[in-house]
Amino acid sequence: MRQHYTAWADEMWRRIEEKMHTVVCRNPGIIPYTTDENGRYIDRYAASPAFWTNGFWPGILLYLYQGTGDELYRREAGQAEEKRDCLLTLEKGGDAIDHDVGFLWHLSAGADELLTGNAQSRVRTRRAADLLMARFNPDGRFFTAWNGPERQGWSIIDTMMNLPLLYRTAEQTGYTRYARAAQAHADHTMQYMLRPDGSSAHVAVYDPVDGHLLHWLAGQGAGPDSVGARGQCWAVYGFAVGYRYTRKPEYLQAARRAAVYVEAALQRTGWVPHSDFCGDKPLLDATAGAILANGMLELAEHLPEEAEHWQESAFHILTALESCCDWNLAHDAILQNCSERYTDEKQMTILYGDYFLMEAVLRLKGGAKLLW
Repeated sequence: MRQHYTAWADEMWRRIEEKMHTVVCRNPGIIPYTTDENGRYIDRYAASPAFWTNGFWPGILLYLYQGTGDELYRREAGQAEEKRDCLLTLEKGGDAIDHDVGFLWHLSAGADELLTGNAQSRVRTRRAADLLMARFNPDGRFFTAWNGPERQGWSIIDTMMNLPLLYRTAEQTGYTRYARAAQAHADHTMQYMLRPDGSSAHVAVYDPVDGHLLHWLAGQGAGPDSVGARGQCWAVYGFAVGYRYTRKPEYLQAARRAAVYVEAALQRTGWVPHSDFCGDKPLLDATAGAILANGMLELAEHLPEEAEHWQESAFHILTALESCCDWNLAHDAILQNCSERYTDEKQMTILYGDYFLMEAVLRLKGGAKLLW
């Protein structure tokens, strides 16, 4: 890793620490998603306990704990985990839980178990893994993304980032069925959602009986045949992490193809991704950039002959994202210029943008335990 990457990351982490200590002390006991018109966090848990991003806040707190050793962050993360335990029972979970249980628990409870050895957190992730396994269609060989009989054949590229929950559960328990189901889904996704040019569809509709592809949906992109930025970046990172767990060369090749597609698009439009790589509106999505930087750094670890190239591309993205950062201590979120979906034409803050920004900075600093 080049020395100037580390120097940049050290300074970025110093700024992150300074801001987030103020933010966490100002917002005890909440689980946010975005900010209000004054730049202050809104408690998403209060409105929607099972919302799919509610694991990113304790995940952020655990990255801060890892980077600083400050028990403040561990305590706040623990409180966030305890209040979400009701989702793992019939109390508030039920039909509200979908395929995003990895986002909800792998990077929060799973991270806590990895960093602290908390046995209760291992129980949480095992229960979450079982919830995800209940969504597996063994005949179609894919995980159903959402609930309802009318959507039993729907699958989304984002699920690739939920599969590490299953890979780690297989390692911890010795039960290979978790990893076999994860690989079956990844193989199916690679076959039907990753196009020959390396671009990714966002949502696929499969026949629920045998799993053959019926058609694609736009998802959060401009259209079914378009390339939503965040979905594409989930593909890069998801297949790369899949290779970390399985060592299947096909996954590494898939991640690389998806990354080559994105890199070409970014060289045309600038290193902060637009919300859709084929759309005609220059709507930025900084969250996609932060996800992609991690995917490229993951590629660099597994492709030593190309490591310098992918590190440099990730660094281009991260330094470009600096222009989207808000370091004002009166405002809660760091990364601005985020987008939920192409059709909204709305720029906002989104919590997981900050999560993946912190993750990438810790990667460049070196020595961090990566929670995926």
